[in-house]
Amino acid sequence: MPPTSDQILEQLKTVTDPELHRDIVTLGMVKSASANDDGIAQVVLSLPQSASRIQPLLTERITAALVAMPDITDAQIQFEYRLASGQDAPAGQQQQSPEEQLTPQQTARQDNPLPTVKHIIAVGAGKGGVGKSTVAVNLAVGLARSGVKVGIMDGDIYGPSLPTMLGTDKLELKTIGNMIIPFETHGLKAITIGALVEDDKPLIWRGPMAHGAFRQLATQTEWGDLDYLIIDLPPGTGDVPLTLAQLLPLTGAVVVCTPQKVAQDDAVRALHMFQQLDINVLGVVENMSYFIGNDGVEYDIFGKGGAEMMAKQSAVPFLGAIPINMNLRTNADGGDPTANFTGEDKLAAELNNVIGNLKNQVAITDNDQWTPSISIS
Repeated sequence: MPPTSDQILEQLKTVTDPELHRDIVTLGMVKSASANDDGIAQVVLSLPQSASRIQPLLTERITAALVAMPDITDAQIQFEYRLASGQDAPAGQQQQSPEEQLTPQQTARQDNPLPTVKHIIAVGAGKGGVGKSTVAVNLAVGLARSGVKVGIMDGDIYGPSLPTMLGTDKLELKTIGNMIIPFETHGLKAITIGALVEDDKPLIWRGPMAHGAFRQLATQTEWGDLDYLIIDLPPGTGDVPLTLAQLLPLTGAVVVCTPQKVAQDDAVRALHMFQQLDINVLGVVENMSYFIGNDGVEYDIFGKGGAEMMAKQSAVPFLGAIPINMNLRTNADGGDPTANFTGEDKLAAELNNVIGNLKNQVAITDNDQWTPSISIS
């Protein structure tokens, strides 16, 4: 007697995605699974188009897992590819029926816990130390200065940087009932896990704890109406990005990278992670791109242009380069990112270039149909 669909799905939980290292059932890749009386298992997978490169390896892993089951002699595996927006790819693919398993982002769009937030943008990186939090904070502040309503969430629950960068460590956290009232500073609504734990306490989280902490920050904060919510993720491809993809419908993600090859390799992994989670990559930012010394000479300390080349090779937008700048570091340490836009003209111009390109990509994603609400004070 052939195994049931539930038994096959349980067996498929032993098959991991070769890049995300999570099982394909949890990732929402399995569209249907069954077996006929001849002992042939039939599996349909739904993946983003960018994941076509892993089809051979997935086929091998799935086949090996299924033929190991009693009464299964062979496996027939069909792949269907969809666009980053969640729409089916235009190659005669079948539409997904209601009873079939949705991708994490499709589920998040249906069960959106933040309906008053127009655009949710994740800022991630393949490795630590590339300035991901610096980019996230300055994107948020720059967007707010353009007249839209912006929030920022410190989703880096292992190493929160926003208390220092935004100066929220000097502010008192308030709650109403079970809802957290975000800090209002630098024109932003901001919340960070750093406000909920003791100073200097190491943040040691197992997977379920990380999931719960991220969910609480996202859904139990009183965000109100926002045009943008910027989420600063922890580096790498761990539990938090997966939780994000399952919980919140994202407009897209920004990947931060420094120019050197080792950072590019990790950034490509982060980029592929977002694509496989059905999250649109809005673009890549090259941080620490170069340094201009007091002698006026430009020094390419980490190389230059590597992230732009990586973006081109990955067919994603390049949002711009941010050089090493003493004022950027000083203002971050002092909790005053607004000074980046009101002080040195060149620094403000470099940041605004990245922000302008990001807004253009959001507009493209929305087919130029989004009209921001203007905040006048």
